[in-house]
Amino acid sequence: MRSAMLEALTLTTESTEPAAYVNTAPVVRASAEWVAYFRHNAANRIPVPWDEGAGASPEELAEIIESLRAWQLGETSDGSRLMRAASRYAVRMNEPGFVDAIQLFIAEEQRHGAELGKYLDLAGVPRKGRDWGDTVFRCFRHLLHQMEVWATTVVMVESHAMLYYAAIRRATSSTVLRKICHQILRDEVPHLRFQCERLAILHRERSRGLLALTMGFHRVLFTGITLAVWVGHRRALRAGGFTFGRFWRSAWTQMGKAWRAMNPRAYHWPVTSRALSALSARAG
Repeated sequence: MRSAMLEALTLTTESTEPAAYVNTAPVVRASAEWVAYFRHNAANRIPVPWDEGAGASPEELAEIIESLRAWQLGETSDGSRLMRAASRYAVRMNEPGFVDAIQLFIAEEQRHGAELGKYLDLAGVPRKGRDWGDTVFRCFRHLLHQMEVWATTVVMVESHAMLYYAAIRRATSSTVLRKICHQILRDEVPHLRFQCERLAILHRERSRGLLALTMGFHRVLFTGITLAVWVGHRRALRAGGFTFGRFWRSAWTQMGKAWRAMNPRAYHWPVTSRALSALSARAG
């Protein structure tokens, strides 16, 4: 299943540029397919050599550790609000398998947080209990309990995560931390596809004018998130080779791929999917 899923996703994690994904098979996958993928991925992870210890020099840690503490906190949501939103949406869509897919998606994100937390423990660094950036993102997501708001926010944050973990991997010589980043980067590619496909379903029945308005809002929101990520994590991003200009350009390039992947016109829509998207439009 993993190889089949990745036929439509290209991930280059060893390049000097952030990992990227492309859509080569414009078919929206059923929730059951995503459930199978997430289960397979959970059982086929990259081994992390925890017994090697933190492995980073004090100089490396000084550049990235505060950022890593904040990012780790952001990966530790219990997902309860998202599950409630997904459950309501699944009932409206008559798609119970979507709840299972979201539950497995949350579990994968929580695993990222757990492994980053374990690395902080290994390095003898206390975990963070509160961070302004994490608080802002959580408050925004909680304002509206609709799947579109959740999916849009997740896509934007994970587009930045692709840059962030590529930077952290370049900034450290720690084998453990590099393996963690590699696994997260590998996971984030299907995460983006999963959310972009859902947004394509949600956007499919919108008029051109309303869709243009939606994309305009996306650009305003993405600008704010990009600036917030740079302000909160610029020291670690610089350690990973990003100037502000390079980060800004890379973020918009990465998000451009997501916008193309959530464009309803990028997919083939069988009759069953057409009916599904009509229900989605009415569910809002």
